Amino acid sequence: MKLVIFDVDGTLVDSQQLIFTSMGRGFDAAGLTPPARDRVLSRVGLSLDRAVSELAPAAGDDAHRRIVAGYRSAYAFGRLTQHPPLYPGARDCLARLTARRDLLLAIATGMSRRGVTAMIEAYGLEGVFVSQQTADDHPSKPAPDMILAALSDTGVAAAESVMIGDTEYDMQMARSAGVTAFGVTWGYHAAEALRAGGAAQVLPDFAALTDAIEEWAA
Repeated sequence: MKLVIFDVDGTLVDSQQLIFTSMGRGFDAAGLTPPARDRVLSRVGLSLDRAVSELAPAAGDDAHRRIVAGYRSAYAFGRLTQHPPLYPGARDCLARLTARRDLLLAIATGMSRRGVTAMIEAYGLEGVFVSQQTADDHPSKPAPDMILAALSDTGVAAAESVMIGDTEYDMQMARSAGVTAFGVTWGYHAAEALRAGGAAQVLPDFAALTDAIEEWAA
C-alpha cells in the first residue's frame, strides 16, 4: 500500500475569501487594523495560533486570543451559510484514487478537527480519508508531526508516501518527515516557493496532479 496525504485549504478547498474575511473579523474583534490580503493568505497552512502571532507580532497574548476567537466565530458562521467550494477536478481526483486498491488517502491540515469534519460532511467524503491529522492535535506545519501520525495510523512507510500541498510549509513538512512532496499552483504560494520548499513536482491542475500521483504509485 501507498499513502497520499492531502492538505485542505488551498489544495482541496478554495477557502481564500472566507479565510481573509474571517481574519479581518478577528482583528476587528481585537480592535486592530486587519492585515493586507496578501499577508493573510501567505500564512495559510500554518496553525491559526501561529498565523495570528506572525500577522500581529506586536500584539499581546490577550489580543491574539481575541483575534483567534473572532476568526473562529466568523469562519464557522461563513461555513454554515456558504461552504467554500472544492477546486475544479478535486472530486474526480479523490474518486479515482479512492477506487484504487493500492492507495490510502489521508489529510494533514492546519484546520481544526471541527472544520475538517464539516468539510467532509458538506461534500459527502465520508470514508475517503483513513487518517485525518489537524491543528488540534499537532504542532503547526512545517513540523512533521501530522505526517508522522498519518504514517503511524496507516502503517505505510515514509518512502511509500506523498504529501500534496499548496504552500512551502507543506513541502517543508514533507521533507522533514522523509516523504515525497508534490506542490500545486492553484493555492496560496508560488511555484518557486514550492520548489524551494522541496517539491519533487509542481502541478498546474487536478488532471495533471492525478496523473502524477498514479505515475508515482506505479
